[in-house]
Amino acid sequence: MLRPLLLLSAVTLVAGNADQTIDIRGCPITFYGKRYENAYVSTMEANAARYCRGSKMLFGLNKEPSAAPHHVVCGCLCPSASVSCVFDKICTVTGHTVINILGQMTVIEDRCSYSLLSAPSNPNFRLVGNFRERRRTDVSFLESVTLQLRDVFVNIHLEQGAKLNESVLRLNSSLRDVQGVMMSKDHRGVVAKVSLANSNVSIFFDGNTAQIRIQGPVVTSLAGLCGLSGGSPNQLTLPGSNQSCQTKHQQAADVGINCTAAAQRCGRLMQPPFVACHSSIDPQPFITACNRTLCRYPALDGLNCQFLEAYARACQLHDASLQSWRSAARCPSPEAFCQDRTCSAHEFCGEKTPGGDTRCFCRAIFASKYKSEDSLGEPTVCSESSATVSLLDCLLQDKGISYSTLHLNNDTCRGQMDEVTHMVTFSYNSSNTCGADVTSNSSKIFFTNTIKTTNVSSGVITRLDQVHINFSCVYTQPEIQFTSFRIKDSSVFQKITSGAWNYNLTMKAYSDPAHTQAVDRNTELQLNQKIWVELDTVGLEGGLVALVTDSCWATKDQQSNSTKRHKLIENGCASPGDQTVKVMGNGLGTSNSFSFNMFQFSGSSGEVYLHCKLQLCVKAKTSCDPVRLAANTPRPMKPQPEPPQNICSWTFNRLSAGLFEFWVNVVKPSFSPLKHRVRWSVFQ
Repeated sequence: MLRPLLLLSAVTLVAGNADQTIDIRGCPITFYGKRYENAYVSTMEANAARYCRGSKMLFGLNKEPSAAPHHVVCGCLCPSASVSCVFDKICTVTGHTVINILGQMTVIEDRCSYSLLSAPSNPNFRLVGNFRERRRTDVSFLESVTLQLRDVFVNIHLEQGAKLNESVLRLNSSLRDVQGVMMSKDHRGVVAKVSLANSNVSIFFDGNTAQIRIQGPVVTSLAGLCGLSGGSPNQLTLPGSNQSCQTKHQQAADVGINCTAAAQRCGRLMQPPFVACHSSIDPQPFITACNRTLCRYPALDGLNCQFLEAYARACQLHDASLQSWRSAARCPSPEAFCQDRTCSAHEFCGEKTPGGDTRCFCRAIFASKYKSEDSLGEPTVCSESSATVSLLDCLLQDKGISYSTLHLNNDTCRGQMDEVTHMVTFSYNSSNTCGADVTSNSSKIFFTNTIKTTNVSSGVITRLDQVHINFSCVYTQPEIQFTSFRIKDSSVFQKITSGAWNYNLTMKAYSDPAHTQAVDRNTELQLNQKIWVELDTVGLEGGLVALVTDSCWATKDQQSNSTKRHKLIENGCASPGDQTVKVMGNGLGTSNSFSFNMFQFSGSSGEVYLHCKLQLCVKAKTSCDPVRLAANTPRPMKPQPEPPQNICSWTFNRLSAGLFEFWVNVVKPSFSPLKHRVRWSVFQ
């Protein structure tokens, strides 16, 4: 009869060839529901191993019929230096289950990071398991394992590959020293080896399952979910975990899952050839973990074989031979899942079809807000000179859409993939509107573009989704801005913020056409002397809007609606009633200017108020350049005076209006100084 667990209860050396029976009634053990009070030792060499028991702590030997090497499976403390103990234990973390070195199971119900293994004797080392959701919001999986080397501020991440902090490690089957950790990688997964409390710790991760093997002298103070001291998940959640990771989510059961079939699948671990390993590794925690997962989660991403593979590898580490189990279970040879495929933080790697190719999918919780709104990405981000919209590549792929086939109205404007976030961004600006349609009404301006699919099929049918996503930016017309000022220096400045438009407007008066001699409070201007006024903006995109001086007129009092007025600019052009007025660059860019000869109102005290109305014009769909209409033939506005019978007009998209005022001093031709106040008001 094969005894499944062999125990010693005295400090002794096992020698000779005779079988030995040891009474352990003072410290019995229960295994598979049966109480054992005797330990049976088969023939073995005296120098093969030494075993002990101390202070009611038992250790055991597992014995295979093939005379495989014996291993200690429980720890002990040795009172004698002449006697030593061998320690060889395995912790398996797979799915949302941790099976510690004592075979005890812990279920992770949230998406936090947990301490898997640490030792008080080495406070600079900690092994962390990171859990996240995948296709369902209510089932978490081991996503990665992190070795924290706190003395050198280093984190080594075992994922679909390996990273040192955020840098990808280039590994192969040869061992490489990484900050004192020996690492390697092959087609089966990544291995990291480190010394901990005089023991050797080997961590294996294949993208789904982590197995931690501890060999060496017995360590009784191992902590973490894998350790001897155990601890509840709540006690071992790391402080750095996001607070929302503990939020519980509920999701309706998947009616397509057959729990009976799942139980039969998981129950294979109770059948040959797995029974050959039962004396070494208890299969029940693996069966329970398998059932809990496959009865709630679709059998994708290798789950049908994941728990069988995890148990088989644990058995292999204990030298248990399992003959041809993969062919009977229809499982492939061991291979790392999604190796070297990097997904973003909101994605996971999964199978497109069972056993098929893999890609990055959106995590269920992350994707839920987009799916509830039937959206493929973030809202449009609008600024005064550009528009941007970002789509999620994982959601596009869910719809069978390749981002490389998408473009805006102008098919040269294509989405740009962020290699870290996998967000696909489409944008346009004033320099290149990418075919955006611009429309307006009395209060708003609309910029609209479309993300659409390239027509890649010339046939009658296509099996690719046709995409037509409109996105718009809507701008509210800014309210009228009023201000008044006196010219004290060479310019007048106002900062304007209204809606999305945020810019600076400057008015400068000059006494020369080159705009080098600025008019200030001390400048004395004579009647009939020509002055030049420049209006300039900073912060507006010249490719998108233009500044238009719509009209300017003078009054003898402060009221801009005074009945007695003198017109300088009408409909963007020089007024035919004043032959001295010239308008330059109006509607061509973000600045313009005009000139006129100084004057005063007959019979007045000398005060002259000048009022100007400015507007912003959208250039995308219309010309902002005022055109003088002469003999029914339009031509660009000229600065020279035009015949009185000509009129000047244009149509454009109006954006804003405001008021500016300032005073200047005027000197009569007689050279007797007489101060005249000329008040400027500009509707911007």
